[in-house]
Amino acid sequence: MTIDTLVVLAYFFFLVAIGWMFRKFTTSTSDYFRGGGKMLWWMVGATAFMTQFSAWTFTGAAGRAFNDGFVVVILFLANAFGYFMNYIYFAPKFRQLRVVTAIEAVRQRFGKTSEQFFTWAGMPDSLISAGIWLNGLAIFVAAVFDIPMEATIVVTGLVLMLMAVTGGSWAVVASDFMQMLVIMAVTITCAIAAYFHGGGLGNIVDNFHGDFMLGNNLNYVSIFVLWVVFIFVKQFGVMNNSINAYRYLCAKDSENARKAAGLACVLMIVGPLIWFLPPWYVSAFMPEFAEQYASMGDKAGDAAYLAFVQNVMPAGMVGLLMSAMFAATMSSMDSGLNRNAGIFVCNFYSPMVRPHASQRELVLVSKATTIMMGLIIIGIGLFINSLRHLSLFDIVLNVGALIGFPMLIPVLLGMWIRKTPDWAAWATLIVGGIVSYIFGISMQAHDIEQFFGLEQALTVREWSDLKVGLSLAAHVVFTGGFFVLTTRFYKGLSPEREQEVEQLFTNWNTPIVAESEEQQNLDTKQRSMLGKLISVAGFGILAMALIPNEPTGRLLFLLCGSIVLSVGVLLVNAAKSPKQALASNKN
Repeated sequence: MTIDTLVVLAYFFFLVAIGWMFRKFTTSTSDYFRGGGKMLWWMVGATAFMTQFSAWTFTGAAGRAFNDGFVVVILFLANAFGYFMNYIYFAPKFRQLRVVTAIEAVRQRFGKTSEQFFTWAGMPDSLISAGIWLNGLAIFVAAVFDIPMEATIVVTGLVLMLMAVTGGSWAVVASDFMQMLVIMAVTITCAIAAYFHGGGLGNIVDNFHGDFMLGNNLNYVSIFVLWVVFIFVKQFGVMNNSINAYRYLCAKDSENARKAAGLACVLMIVGPLIWFLPPWYVSAFMPEFAEQYASMGDKAGDAAYLAFVQNVMPAGMVGLLMSAMFAATMSSMDSGLNRNAGIFVCNFYSPMVRPHASQRELVLVSKATTIMMGLIIIGIGLFINSLRHLSLFDIVLNVGALIGFPMLIPVLLGMWIRKTPDWAAWATLIVGGIVSYIFGISMQAHDIEQFFGLEQALTVREWSDLKVGLSLAAHVVFTGGFFVLTTRFYKGLSPEREQEVEQLFTNWNTPIVAESEEQQNLDTKQRSMLGKLISVAGFGILAMALIPNEPTGRLLFLLCGSIVLSVGVLLVNAAKSPKQALASNKN
């Protein structure tokens, strides 16, 4: 068994241990799905950040960075813009909704019919996204360990499912924080190595194959500009709607939700410059790397990051990177897994099937649902793996533009445009589905070429970018326009519904402040448990400096381990009471 395999197995053990340690935190559906709304900002910020981060970042996105340079960073800067708007306004408001699942806010705003529409319409998007992320991880594992991608998808999905079922949202969010640390530590170490091996950023850019700023295969710059504009529009919508409020529902109060958004924003700005330096290095100095991964076929380009680690980094770093890859994928998947199970139980099973079910029954059903959702995600991952001819980067963007974005329009606009009939939400969803079909599936490249009389045919990249841009633009104009037009049919709501809507907006504007002694004790427990876990992980990474390597390779492990260990020690110290801290200082 290689050192890389041992590292990955040790990390798997850590994930399962987190689920087991946090199992006693869960006594109700509120605890299981949102940590009872009692989590600290740095945990919430980590999980908010990690939901937009997966193995796809190191496969599909890294492949795009290898081919087109800086272009891929724009997508992550759009994420940062969305988080910045969370920080400025939305994050505290989302926490103030005071719901267990985001779909409960949809019911309060648009009624029970819309609740069921959004319950069932939202699941395909998040399940497909989770399947895509799982497939992205399988690409790496297959290339590193020569294990069939199908086996990787199944095993990884089962480990994730075990962790989520055991500890619920507490395990999910706690593991997200530790995984964020591991990923940032590993990628910072890799970026430093790429910087020095490449002779600095300027030298890497100068030797990049193709146009570093705009990328390759681009005849019409206007298409690129359209793509950029609507990617920012899309990510603003993705981050700032009540469905995706689940990121902040677990924060202990309004201020912690705001701080969490600020942390996610900073990480999303700094992250891309760190993550994509290695694939830029590969493009500049290892352009023929894909020949090493011929077995991956058309997806060989997605192994650019792996090629850097295998060829430049010291022995053992591949295993650490693989752990980071598992971390990235699992954090994205388990958030979606936990959220979907919560929506099914709280918005369908409880109100429609068993209105008087006990909390014990609901928690048991929640765990059974989590298992069911996990099996579905594994199946989707296996199906996507069979679509070998499609680009992973394009799949992610198209799923978001065609499925996810139409759902966001009514729940985003609905918090600003109040006088709409209840049917406005589900009717807008239907219109959005039609728009997605016309602009995302039915329309082809030759239709655009003929309509505009283009002299040069669209390249594959241009058509891919244009389809995403046009789909998003169509949703803004037609889907969004339809929702606005429904205000003309508003004739008031029933007294019961009017009271629900009024309560929703009252909650929306009423801050939450958590200062009880019970909450302070729980804060201390969060810091202590995570601090100890992270410290153990830090010592484990430091120990990897003992692996036979060149002195510079050993130093890289020491750097990586020190980053993780420092955070663990800070958390352990923060968990001490003033008296304990004083006694410790005297000794």
